[in-house]
Amino acid sequence: MFEILSYERLTPNIFMMDIYAPRVASHARPGQFVICIAVDHGERIPLTICDYDENKGSVTIVVQEIGASTVKMGKMKVGQRLADFVGPLGRPSEFTEMDIDELKEKRIVFVAGGVGTAPVYPQVKWLKERGIDSDVIIGAKNKSLVILEDKFKAVAKNLYITTDDGSYGFKGMVTDRLSALISDGKNYDLCISIGPMIMMKFVSKLTEQLGIKTIVSLNPIMVDGTGMCGACRVMVGGEVKFACVDGPEFDGHLVDYDGAMKRQSIYKTEEGKAYLKEIEGNTHSGGCGICRGDE
Repeated sequence: MFEILSYERLTPNIFMMDIYAPRVASHARPGQFVICIAVDHGERIPLTICDYDENKGSVTIVVQEIGASTVKMGKMKVGQRLADFVGPLGRPSEFTEMDIDELKEKRIVFVAGGVGTAPVYPQVKWLKERGIDSDVIIGAKNKSLVILEDKFKAVAKNLYITTDDGSYGFKGMVTDRLSALISDGKNYDLCISIGPMIMMKFVSKLTEQLGIKTIVSLNPIMVDGTGMCGACRVMVGGEVKFACVDGPEFDGHLVDYDGAMKRQSIYKTEEGKAYLKEIEGNTHSGGCGICRGDE
């Protein structure tokens, strides 16, 4: 079980795998995530699902090497097996619950950055399979870091690539590209943005000014993925939420990005965890409020 069916290196530190996990594949929906453990007693890694194929029993994940566990995972070969692969977890994308005829009337744009490009793909694909067009903006620092371009060309109505240095596509940030599209006459009813927290913050600020409903995925702040560690505690519309059990998708205009990013920085140290526990009371530990997941 959990055999690696295929492996592809997308950039020097990002790779893609197809994992044999038929039970996960049969229940997966856009927006959900899995918990992956590469080796016995290894780290729990929450990864948003990039694709799934019920017939093949496979789930596609895209992984960025940012720690020992993901580096070890990146060295694994086709035919090897992961220690564990649990899912699908989290709530599916909101639009999957909408009436299809109503959804067809929506003008939708996706804004993706970095590895956040991966979880955007199954959403665009899901819409395409139901006859619903959407535009996609992909942002990266430079051309070498643009991922999944060919996959998106097959499912997006229009694909716009942006790079910070102008080495490929539009030069500038994704917000610059979105602003330019709207200035050129584009109109959108819904924006779905997935990427680094700072990117989603500024996308949401722009779309709020423009009056465009925006959904963001807070997968980047998840650690444990079960609501027990409390790392992904975030304020949304003044209420305490946990990205893994209440999301990972939320109204982008209601998320306290600054608070979430500051909390992530503090949470990296033991002293920081103790400080957060003190000031957050019984909402600190996790989704249940009493699980004491840090202890």
